[in-house]
Amino acid sequence: MARKKEIKKLMVRPGEKVDLSDYETDWTASKDLKGESEEAIRERADKALEENRKELSAAQELLWASNTYSILIVLQGLDTAGKDGTIKHVMSGVNPQGCKVASFKVPTPEELDHDFLWRYSKALPGRGEIGIFNRSYYEEVLVLRVHPDVLASQPLPPGNRGDKFWNGRYEDINAFEKHLYRSGTRVLKFFLHISKEEQRQRLLKRLENEDKNWKFSLADLHEREFWDDYVRAYEAMLGETSTKNAPWYIIPADQKWATWSLVSDIVAREIRSLDLEFPKPSKEEASQLEEAKKKLEGEG
Repeated sequence: MARKKEIKKLMVRPGEKVDLSDYETDWTASKDLKGESEEAIRERADKALEENRKELSAAQELLWASNTYSILIVLQGLDTAGKDGTIKHVMSGVNPQGCKVASFKVPTPEELDHDFLWRYSKALPGRGEIGIFNRSYYEEVLVLRVHPDVLASQPLPPGNRGDKFWNGRYEDINAFEKHLYRSGTRVLKFFLHISKEEQRQRLLKRLENEDKNWKFSLADLHEREFWDDYVRAYEAMLGETSTKNAPWYIIPADQKWATWSLVSDIVAREIRSLDLEFPKPSKEEASQLEEAKKKLEGEG
């Protein structure tokens, strides 16, 4: 769906100061797609999504067989941005044995008695696996920054909770992701960028459709009141933690089909870039395989 230059525009350059108003929430409003109808854009996106699904399925088998790298997909976004749907539609063709999803709720007392990255470290994918974090350690510089009372309730050493504190957390996260990269884990980070109006429409749909009522939470409505605070927290986080080896991609999320196609495109490109091959047997192993083949053929 997306050309290389279009993908590049979604990526936050290391050290870049982020202003989310500079990034489209509506993919069809992109200057690169000017003159194309929404119907044509969607048709191309749907076709690309299907192709990327097939490629991801094949790539996962290579990833598993080579047992050298792992992929960690980090999904962040405001409520209703489409994290669950992205997982469902992008990863639908992937073997669930080699893919695991982790969602993180309010920390337990045990988790609070460790450093803020501890519970996330335990959920990392192993070699050959694709792991997906539906929200992640980035909540520790988002929710806690927007709600300082929550941070104050945690058993942390005393000290000022100003810029120095948050910059320290950004440094810890960058060091953590650098360590993962060196160890063979490729971290793909997506911020699903939804407009406030689109969020309002999606919340209304959950209320208007009885079958969707279960998805509505009063907490979502409460958090909506902090929209501007979250935007500022996201802008700071995106600018401070987009690095060469683990950049952020700001994905337009007002159209779900565009989100799915763009995310699948980037994930497929990243796995492809690893240039993986199936393991080749040694001479001894090849000889053993040939003997096994002859034995089985002889039983026929």
